Amino acid sequence: MRTIRGVWSVSLVAVALLASAVVPATASPSNKWRIEVNHDAGSAGEIVFKLSPVGGQPLEVRVSVAEGTTENHVAKTIRDAFVAQLPAEGFHIEVDDGEDVLVKKAHSAADFDMMVVSSTVGNVTLNLDKE
Repeated sequence: MRTIRGVWSVSLVAVALLASAVVPATASPSNKWRIEVNHDAGSAGEIVFKLSPVGGQPLEVRVSVAEGTTENHVAKTIRDAFVAQLPAEGFHIEVDDGEDVLVKKAHSAADFDMMVVSSTVGNVTLNLDKE
């Protein structure tokens, strides 16, 4: 009976550890995010971002990037996609230092969380930082 209890206890611990590994991190909204773009595009592809305003519906931004696009031009392409796909009254988007994109909430808009959902663009790395 002790062996069965021991196996059962180990199984419960293993299930708990697995469950904690797949639980997403808690959101950490901010009023401004910086997208740092590193490296030129080694292949054509698409980057998908998700912005989640506090108390609002998540917004998705899709960015198409051509092969060979320089990191500064990738940043401009991201900026242009955000401007075209997000409500102008909710966000202000600009390029900073050539390879960074700043995404700021408008004055009366809610703070928001941001994440990269996926990217099929070869060689380009993206870092998201709250400001």
